[in-house]
Amino acid sequence: MAGVPDRQVPVSEDGSVRHSEADGEQDLRALFGHSTAVFASLAGPAHVVEAANAAFFAAIGGKERARVGVPIGQLVPELAQQGLLTALDRVYRGGRRHVARDARVVLGDGATAREAFFDLTYEPRLDAGGNVTGVRMLGVETTQIKQAQRLTAEHRALLEQIARQAPLEVVLEGMARTIEDLAPYDLLVSVLLADSDGRHLRHGAAPSLPSFYNRAIDGIAVGDGVGSCGTAAHRRRMVIVTDIATDPYWDDFRELADRAGVAACWSTPILARDGSLLGTFAMYHRVPRAPQESDLALARMFAGTAALAVERHRAEQGRQLAEAREKAARDDLAFLLEASTPLSSGLDYLQTLRRLAHSAAPALAPLCAIDVLDAGRVRRLATAAPTGAEEDLLAAHTPDHDAADDIVARVLASGRTEVARRAPESPGPWRELKVTGYLCVPLLERGRPFGTMTLLTTGERAFDGHTVALAEELARRAALTALNARQYTQRVALSRDLQAGLLLAEVPTLPGAEVATYYHPAGEGLEIGGDFYDVFPLKDGAWAFMLGDVCGRGATAATTTALVRHTARAVARLLPGPEAVVRAVNTALLDRPDSQAGGFVTLVHGTLVPDPEGGLDISLVRAGHPLPLLVDADDVARPLECHGSLLGVTPEPRLTTLRFRLRPGESLLLYTDGLTEARDGAGEQFGEERLADTLTGSAREHTASEVITTLVDAVRAFTGHADMDDDQAALVLRATVPADRQ
Repeated sequence: MAGVPDRQVPVSEDGSVRHSEADGEQDLRALFGHSTAVFASLAGPAHVVEAANAAFFAAIGGKERARVGVPIGQLVPELAQQGLLTALDRVYRGGRRHVARDARVVLGDGATAREAFFDLTYEPRLDAGGNVTGVRMLGVETTQIKQAQRLTAEHRALLEQIARQAPLEVVLEGMARTIEDLAPYDLLVSVLLADSDGRHLRHGAAPSLPSFYNRAIDGIAVGDGVGSCGTAAHRRRMVIVTDIATDPYWDDFRELADRAGVAACWSTPILARDGSLLGTFAMYHRVPRAPQESDLALARMFAGTAALAVERHRAEQGRQLAEAREKAARDDLAFLLEASTPLSSGLDYLQTLRRLAHSAAPALAPLCAIDVLDAGRVRRLATAAPTGAEEDLLAAHTPDHDAADDIVARVLASGRTEVARRAPESPGPWRELKVTGYLCVPLLERGRPFGTMTLLTTGERAFDGHTVALAEELARRAALTALNARQYTQRVALSRDLQAGLLLAEVPTLPGAEVATYYHPAGEGLEIGGDFYDVFPLKDGAWAFMLGDVCGRGATAATTTALVRHTARAVARLLPGPEAVVRAVNTALLDRPDSQAGGFVTLVHGTLVPDPEGGLDISLVRAGHPLPLLVDADDVARPLECHGSLLGVTPEPRLTTLRFRLRPGESLLLYTDGLTEARDGAGEQFGEERLADTLTGSAREHTASEVITTLVDAVRAFTGHADMDDDQAALVLRATVPADRQ
């Protein structure tokens, strides 16, 4: 997709591309991509580019525009007509920060122009006297996310068409036009359908190819060397022809392709779930072109969608030929959908297995038991029966994992379904329950059984092949849902444990000071956040404190957080002050391996020394982080001006040290932008002014913990307890009155 530079995909000598199972996750990454942080430091009223990261230059045009010392209006002249220079002028003249969300920018011109979207923040650069010397531009490019949202919406519409059983030709033509519209370059799509014998390909859809071309290739043979499509259908894998004019596969079709004005063709086989050929999905180009990862991901995605449409169409044809058989299939699908919906309605492992038991009984059999392996032993986790007494009787029975005559043990060992028209041979309450037959289906994890679903029938009812197939399909779906639920629970626990390891286990007790901290992750806590804080002792009774924010989330954010904290702790006792420590942290960030590079870091780091007479002597450095807030002796909350640039961007960040005394009863608040950028239902941010107003007149007589509570309550009341988009963290230092003066 446009906006994100993809890696070009290697193609084998025969022009084919193999697709492994691991490519499924890569397809999602290629299509949905990731946000890229851009940074540029501009100087003077002409907005001369003094420094910028590689992502900034890549976003505006790559190597040809990777220059500094040039006004941004000259470097990117197309910005003049799009309001960005006006925004820079306004920030430069007014000295006020400006934020633009989802800003649309057209970069380049003519055939090379591309549409991009950014979340941008413009901050004034101030000298020691408070005069504006330039503008600092920070942003995150969200182009690929925007395009992925469009792709998702269009793909969902196609799936809805398929679900509504729209005519196959309508679905395929709509799919072709959707891809052509979404592509950032001139693209023509063709779908060919395999004959019932799988030996020839027939026209399916090609709305933008010439009619004479579609007629000419209608009915081409499936075979090696028969163009891109015939070869892909024969080999059952993607075939990439980057230049039709020179590729031997096109020897018999080169003149035809030249007349049609196509110069490259990438063809993907459309395969049924059983591996049989359904057709081909081809992407034509008017100029020679090699695919990127996103191109291949798009091809595989829509080849799968086409497969779904074709298979649904063939199922419908089967219904028309055999109405009774199709009705049975519809009933089966309805059962599976109805049974599967409760299974996927929650992420609790045990509850999922209980729902499975009650979905299977009485629909498939009167009695059902779910058993799983746990630490080498079989545990019965769920049962279903017509009466409570029968359910208790079935639940009280525990299979013997080591018994040769136990059906659960045998199925767990073999991984294969077992069915019989008699009661099980192993000891159990079979007579009391009047069991006359059983069906035991394995619950599989990557082909290995981790549990079983045992259905028990009574009376003259017996299990036929149809019931066995339904039970196996239900067990397959339930196993996947149960495993997802278990993995979800484990992932949440792991993320919380890792996050806890990156924060203080408990707040230390400081002489002459109270310390309180707050941390709340965004969303459901599935990923490790980038907010962190720390308080640790130095020599001679001094203490160090810090609070920061790492760009990004997940494992990369965790490694960066650990790097910052551990570096600071390691060097703080050896270096003369906070500024030296912050510069050491910046060096450590720049020295990260490329595989661990995780963007920039904002940080406030300082030291405090308790005064025996009362108060705290504080030295503080701010590196691109929101301004600290001081609640002074008059109970007025105001930001502390302390200028400093982001870490992990340039080798020599601009840093200054602020020194002041925190008198008894005064509080210092450090916080991350997750608090100030929290939004209400109308999209308005809580903001720095509202933060200061919240603490003014309400914090001086409060403890450090009460200051945190006041702030958090105000943010929650403002947002209406809506879901957060970003993590929130805060640290409060409050100077206390010496005990001998109270």
